[in-house]
Amino acid sequence: MDLFDYMKETTMEKESPLASRMRPTTLDEVVGQEHIIGPGKLLYRAIKADKLGSVIFYGPPGTGKTTLARVIANTTSAEFTQLNATTAGKKDMEEVVKEAQQRIGMYGKKTILFVDEIHRFNKGQQDYLLPFVEDGTLVLIGATTENPYFEVNGALISRSIIFELKPLEKEDIEKLLERAVTDPVKGLGTYNVVLDADAKEFLADIAGGDARAALNAIELGVLSTERQADGKIHIDLETASECIQKRVVRYDKTGDQHYDTISAFIKSMRGSDPDAAVFYLAKMLYAGEDIKFIARRIMICAAEDVGLADPNALNVAVSASLAVERVGMPEAQIILAEAATYVACAPKSNSSYEAVFAAMKTVGSVRTSVPPHLQDAHYKGSAKLGHGEGYQYAHDYPNHYVEQQYLPDEILGSRFLHLGTNGYEQKIRENFKKIGKDIE
Repeated sequence: MDLFDYMKETTMEKESPLASRMRPTTLDEVVGQEHIIGPGKLLYRAIKADKLGSVIFYGPPGTGKTTLARVIANTTSAEFTQLNATTAGKKDMEEVVKEAQQRIGMYGKKTILFVDEIHRFNKGQQDYLLPFVEDGTLVLIGATTENPYFEVNGALISRSIIFELKPLEKEDIEKLLERAVTDPVKGLGTYNVVLDADAKEFLADIAGGDARAALNAIELGVLSTERQADGKIHIDLETASECIQKRVVRYDKTGDQHYDTISAFIKSMRGSDPDAAVFYLAKMLYAGEDIKFIARRIMICAAEDVGLADPNALNVAVSASLAVERVGMPEAQIILAEAATYVACAPKSNSSYEAVFAAMKTVGSVRTSVPPHLQDAHYKGSAKLGHGEGYQYAHDYPNHYVEQQYLPDEILGSRFLHLGTNGYEQKIRENFKKIGKDIE
C-alpha cells in the first residue's frame, strides 16, 4: 500500500458512518448474542480456536451479522474475502474461487468467503459455490435477513451450521450508545456529548433491537445539535425523538407507564371487558404508542386467549393490523377499537395455547419417528421401503373420517388439545361426536 492508498483508506474510515466505525473487531467488543457467542458456546470456541466451518448467520438488520464476519476476519489465519450478493456476478465468484485454489495449492492456506445478502444469489450462483465448499476450497460465511431454509440452497444448508441472531436487548443498545458518545477514537468522544438517561433509554427502546438504527440516530443528533455555552452538545429526549423520527410516548401524571398500560389492555380483552379494553386503547393512542405495536398485541390476544372459541377473532385482528398500516392515524384508532372490542367480546379459550406448549415439551423430551403409513410415498424408491403402505384416505370413508393411527408409536395415546365448551369449541365437539371421534 502506497502513501496515497493509506491516506485514502484513513480518510474513508474517519468519514464513514458511526455504525460502521463502531463495529467491533474482536469477540470481547461484541455486545449481545450471548446465546451463540457467549464464552463456552460453539461459535465462540470455533472463532477463538480458528477452526470455523461453513456457517450462515440469519437475523434481522442491525443484529451483528456483518460484525461477526468482521470479527472472524480479524482473528483467523485464513485468507478472508467477501462478496455482496446484490452486486457480485459470476465473474467475481470465479475470481474468488481461482485465487482460493491457488492459495490452498501453493501455501496450504484456507480461504473464508463472506457472502452478504446470500439469499439474493440465484440458484445457479449458489450451485456454483457448492463443490468448492464441499471440497474445502472455500469456507463459506453467509449472512441473510431471510429464513435460510427457504432462500438458501438445501445442499449449502446441509454443509453449514445455522446461527440465528436475535434483536439486541434494550440494555445492549444502551451500552452501545454509551460507548459511541464516549469513545474518542472510533466514536463521538471528542464532541463532548451529554446524553440524557431518558434520551438514551428512548433511543434504545424505539430502535427495536437494531443497533444500526440507534447509532445512526445518535450520530445525527450530535452532528446537528449546536453546542451550549459550556461547550457541550446536549442530547435530550426531544432531540432524540427528532433524530429517529419517532414520537416520544408520554403517559399522563397518574404514573401509568408503557408496560403497565399494555398489560392492563391485554388483561381487559382477556377478561371480556370491552369498556376497559377501549379505555386503555385510548390511553395508549393519546400517549403516542406505535399503532403497529398495539395491533400486534391484539393479534396475540386473539390467538392466545380467544383461540378456537371464535377462530374469526384472529381474522379480525390480522385484518386490523394490515388496515392500520395502510390507513394510518387518526382513522387507525377506529380500526383498532373494532378489533380490540371484538376480541374482548368474543368467547374465550386457551386450549390451542396450552396444546402447542404441551406438544413442544414432548417434542423436546421424547425422540419419535413418523409411522410408516404416514410417510411420504411419492419420491423414487419410497414404495420399496414401505412408505405410505396401509394409509387410509379419509375422503374415501363416510363423513370423510376413518379411525387410524396418526401419533408416533412412542407417544401413542398422548393428548395435547383439551377443548372447552365456549363458543365454536362446542361446535367442534358436536362435529367430532358426529364422526364418532373421542375428544375427551
